[in-house]
Amino acid sequence: MRMMFRFFAKKLFGVKYERVGRNILVDVIVCWGIHISGMQIEIAPFILYLMTGTFTAGVMWQAISSEDNVDNMTNLFMLPFDGWKLTTAYVSALGAYTLITKTGLLLAIVYAVSIWSVLDILGSILCAMNAVIMAACVYAMKKYRVIGWLWAAVMLAVLYLASETIFFLPVLAGNLLLGIIVLRDADAYSFYRKRMVKNRAKGNRHYSVWRYLFRYLMAHKNYLVNTVIMWGVACILPTFFGQMEKMLVLPIGFGILSLNTPICILLSCDPDLERAVRFLPGQEKAFCVPYCLFIFLCNMIADVIFLISYQIQLGGITFRMLLLASSFALISAVGSVALEWYYPLRGWKIESDLWHHPRKYVVPVMMLLLAGIVGIIANGS
Repeated sequence: MRMMFRFFAKKLFGVKYERVGRNILVDVIVCWGIHISGMQIEIAPFILYLMTGTFTAGVMWQAISSEDNVDNMTNLFMLPFDGWKLTTAYVSALGAYTLITKTGLLLAIVYAVSIWSVLDILGSILCAMNAVIMAACVYAMKKYRVIGWLWAAVMLAVLYLASETIFFLPVLAGNLLLGIIVLRDADAYSFYRKRMVKNRAKGNRHYSVWRYLFRYLMAHKNYLVNTVIMWGVACILPTFFGQMEKMLVLPIGFGILSLNTPICILLSCDPDLERAVRFLPGQEKAFCVPYCLFIFLCNMIADVIFLISYQIQLGGITFRMLLLASSFALISAVGSVALEWYYPLRGWKIESDLWHHPRKYVVPVMMLLLAGIVGIIANGS
């Protein structure tokens, strides 16, 4: 089992596990830097536990779902193995990756801006560990995932009702033990995903690119889930804006809705596709134009939902604002495609690294700056 763990861990953390030390150092620097700044925010224990658990579970799910793990699993399945040992090694490696590289930074920020007791810190760590194990268990259930989602719902109810009682930590410890028992009996093959057969863009055929993009999304359900979440955000955003000036808050909303990471990293997350489109002549136009239109369409759908929600809740939407939404959606799409074409992300370990790369904020920040400029000009006129 130790050899299997090292097999996965070296891919995630480097041959000499150098990424572990680097991430811990970053966490310490971030925590200390924010702490000495004097910034203080009051955060309830329930919010701490909920934030830690949901964030960790989401990252762990992305890590398990990563198509980049297919080759590793295929190589191991060609050798004789003990099912529970492979499962333990695989989940332990991905869990360590999730906790060290992602959750660690979140907790470093949260611990820096608020004062916590030892029990609160222990509770947040146990929540993160529970999230890792439960995400793996639910993923392994396949046909019985409804039971897994009910299990997660029960734990959320417990979190809400008992997060500040003396029973909370024992319940977390018991649930963690239950998850380990369930995972021990899980089928190792349940973590194996067959690689998608991809439809490459050929020559200058415009529609083949669109077909590839839509098929790619249909084969990666988590990408669709992220898009649906952005639609939900578009519905509730007007609630936070109240009676603020429309020409200021609408561009801000458009900027926020441009933060749809999955559809903006399709070249980075598929190195084979990137090599193919760069190898063939004329692909800068043949691929980038439909890809830009595709992102524009996704952005525009979210922006239209946002405008409809704004009209229902607050009213006052005009055709001019629809044109403003179109402009923001197009600028965001062009910026995202330009980053993908000229500055693709390389050297990543699994797809989760792409989803949480700092580059994901470049275009949204630019759009928010543009929103501020538009608001200033509108108020000045």
